[in-house]
Amino acid sequence: MAKAVKLSNGREFLSQKAATVHFRGILHAYADGDEIIDAAHHSGLVALLERYDDAITDTPSKIGTGIVRFERRLNFGAGFATPGFWVERADGSWTDFSFPTAISAKPKPQSQEFADACRGVVASDLRAAKLRHFKSHGDAQGRVPCDITGQLITIDEAHLDHAHWPFGTLIAMFREARGWHEVIPTGILTAPQNQQTTTTFADPAIASAFKAFHHRTATIRVISAKVNLSMASQQRKPKIKLPVNLEP
Repeated sequence: MAKAVKLSNGREFLSQKAATVHFRGILHAYADGDEIIDAAHHSGLVALLERYDDAITDTPSKIGTGIVRFERRLNFGAGFATPGFWVERADGSWTDFSFPTAISAKPKPQSQEFADACRGVVASDLRAAKLRHFKSHGDAQGRVPCDITGQLITIDEAHLDHAHWPFGTLIAMFREARGWHEVIPTGILTAPQNQQTTTTFADPAIASAFKAFHHRTATIRVISAKVNLSMASQQRKPKIKLPVNLEP
């Protein structure tokens, strides 16, 4: 049964999905850098942020000294940029917040935070590897074969896929080797901060260790972004080592 979402401004949604559709609609009603000026939109975001602070008490309050206004801004991570809500507080500080997290009223699991940190560590290497692969192996039109279908694809149509092993398995292997398969020790990941949109490793040595492990262990292939994910998962182990080299 779908769980209703009740907000302090009196707005109620029959399910988290319905609430997500509503707030995503607000997000897409504005351009990057725009202030959320509609009074109903502002009221809804205030109530949503109250829900966030009520549910997620192990991190600093997002409301802080009080809400002045909201804006839509781009959140920049390792190799990506996505729009999100930002809030200005009475003391002049700004912070981002995740509206899906506020709707679910649950903090992100520590395992997911760890995975986010791992992705951030290797994101730039993967982007560079993709560029090198297309530069070295592209035809006259800059296309290379999809490793699953054989179809020629451009770099914009391509996706780098962890074949053997899947990225989630690599993370599990790294944690197991360090004895972190059940619990990630305190202090390994950065504590949430204002204007911090992605989780990172607190210790650069751990980040370097995961990068080295990933380079030794990962087998990367280029596939069409349109390839069905179930097809990709059924063909995880290629017959040969692919020429997508993670090393510069």
